Amino acid sequence: MSSAGKLVIVSGRSGSGKSTALHVLEDSGFYCIDNLPALLLPELLDQATDDPTPATRRMAVSIDARNMSSHLSRFGDILRMLPAEFTVEIIYLDADDATLIKRFSETRRRHPLSSPQTSLNEAIAAERMLLAPIAERAALTIDTSQLSLHELRDLIAKTVIADPGAGMVILFESFGFKHGIPIDADIVFDLRCLPNPHWSPPLRELSGLDPEVVEFLEQSPEVLEMLADIGAYLDKWLRRIARGNRSYLTIALGCTGGQHRSVYLCERLGKRFRDAFPGVQVRHRELARAGSRHP
Repeated sequence: MSSAGKLVIVSGRSGSGKSTALHVLEDSGFYCIDNLPALLLPELLDQATDDPTPATRRMAVSIDARNMSSHLSRFGDILRMLPAEFTVEIIYLDADDATLIKRFSETRRRHPLSSPQTSLNEAIAAERMLLAPIAERAALTIDTSQLSLHELRDLIAKTVIADPGAGMVILFESFGFKHGIPIDADIVFDLRCLPNPHWSPPLRELSGLDPEVVEFLEQSPEVLEMLADIGAYLDKWLRRIARGNRSYLTIALGCTGGQHRSVYLCERLGKRFRDAFPGVQVRHRELARAGSRHP
């Protein structure tokens, strides 16, 4: 019998970037199949288990709303039918409704669930319910609302295709509460109680990456206390979470605008935990959205 393989199931609502994710996996050497009927998964892996071809050791399939609804509702049963020789990871991509509607309007593509009797808004809402059995089993959920194609490709490369020896991939993500909590967050910390550099005019246009803002925040005992408390909490629990065979974890830290306090703490925590978890990544959602001059 051949050695164990890996299967990545890519799913998500139409317009969320599934095709881009599948292309990244294909470029990295995965054998990819788009729009596979979910009920064929067991047969596909049964054949791949005895296939000596190295290409079938790493496979990726896209399963979406074009599947039969009866098959999607049985997704949990289908997963239990898969051979144990394969490690299975589910990646779910999504975006907020307004972004999905905008993307369909710009491309003028037809939504797979729309019809003369079903509007685009209704189709997008129905798709969320239809794919719920997959979404609730995802190891990694990616919110692509504010991601460019390049950023999405980079994120897939750094997480899904990361070095297996790096262990659990941890993403520290800064965000602004006024723009909404990231839908892919597993743990959320609220930093709005900390002193805000926004109210200092010389610091207002800077970010938590700038030395002046760093100096301002590190002069505050409250900021250092919050950093120490979050660090102690993660020191205690990250290794236990990793022992649960979890592949991905998104830790979101939010302040009002996602520009100063959350950026600073994400950077500090990323540096602190990178030695213990080489798969640590840091992303600043609002800086990326604003096209910040910072990398």
